[in-house]
Formats: sequence, structure tokens, C-alpha cells
Amino acid sequence: MAALDKNWLTDGWMDFEYKKYVLLAYLQETAQHFDEKKLYPRLSELTEHLRGLQLLKEQKVAVAKDFPKEISRIDFEKFKIEYKEAFQDDELIKEMDAIIEFAMPEIEKKLGLGKELYEEVEDKLEVFPVGILPLRSEEGYFFLSDYLKKLVNVYYYQITIFENIQERFRGINTRFLFNYNISVTASYEQIKYKLIEQHKQLPNPATYAIEFKESFPLPETMLPIAKRSLVRFISA
Repeated sequence: MAALDKNWLTDGWMDFEYKKYVLLAYLQETAQHFDEKKLYPRLSELTEHLRGLQLLKEQKVAVAKDFPKEISRIDFEKFKIEYKEAFQDDELIKEMDAIIEFAMPEIEKKLGLGKELYEEVEDKLEVFPVGILPLRSEEGYFFLSDYLKKLVNVYYYQITIFENIQERFRGINTRFLFNYNISVTASYEQIKYKLIEQHKQLPNPATYAIEFKESFPLPETMLPIAKRSLVRFISA
């Protein structure tokens, strides 16, 4: 099945059994992806879905809290006024609440599996510089090495910075250049010199090797984790 729509909860038929079926089918396929060591895009999708459900739940609590209250009775002996909530859940809202309460722990369980797989993959990689690094490391190359397959994928990268009032984020843009088989005649340093000859605009590029000691699916797992690890390595 395709990715679970961001509005899966509110779109279409609001029925607990139907929504449960849709969610469990998606989560079952997600578990299969994780069994095949494929992390993305399912890991980020699960994070977004969980955040969306948490936000819906929080917004409903906030609305109920701020909703006007009606006087239910006045106790003249204790000089106390008792209120009742004017905000009443209709059947549609109750159905949505039931779906949210079911969905959140189910998504959290699969998210936990994904995080465990992420840590397993991350433990099997190493990042290190190739040659002398320049002062500016926001642009350059990295070699993504799969030793079991004896293959190295070469990428150009550029780190971008996003800022808001509270935080500063680093992102990374990459472009695949070529790949080659690992051999004694094709060391990282030799490939770096080849890149310098071909791309004169980067006479002394920041260059890194990212080695995986176990094979994983490249687009769904190795590349996204390599990119995150490289950003963290450079930032540190």
C-alpha cells in the first residue's frame, strides 16, 4: 500500500473499525519494510503521524478547557457555584477520540522498532575525513562505502542552514556522481584527486568517507543515515 495519507483520520468515513483496518494494514506493511531493513520513508512518516495525533488530542483538550461553562447549581450554605461543561462531545468526536486512543500506542510500537533498526544501522558505520580538511566544510564530497559489496558511491554534498526564532537547523543536499569497485588501485585519496581534477571550482574540497560494515538497502537506509551522520560529524 502507498503511504498513509496525512489526513487519514479526518478524511472519509469516520468509523472506528474502518479506520482501524486502514491503520493496521499500513503498520503491517511498515513492519515488513523494517524486516527488510528499509527505514525510510516509513520512519519519518510514523513520526509525523504520531505528532499529528498528539496535536489533535492537545487541541481538543484546549478547546474544552476554554469553552464557556454553564451553572449547574448554587450551594448557598457553602457559598459555592458549581458548573457543568457546555462543551459536549457528539458521536463523531467520540468516534475520533476512540480511534486516536487506539492509534497512538500502535504507531508508537512500530516507531520503536524503527528507532531500534536506526541504532543498529548507525552502530555499523564510521565517518572519517579523507586527506586534509579545509576550513570551510559546508561543501564537498563523501564516499559511501559498502564493504561487503565492495562498492563505493561518490556524492557531492552541500550543507544548508535554516533558522527560526528558537533554533538553528542544518540540512544537506546531495547529488550522486558515480560509483566504483573497491580495489588497491582506487583508494579514497586517489578518487579525491580525480574529483579535484574534474571539478576545478573546489580545489581543496572537504571530503569524507562513510563506511558500512554491513549491507543495507541504499536509498531507504544507507544513504539517509549516512547524510544525517555526516551533518552531525561536521557540526561536531
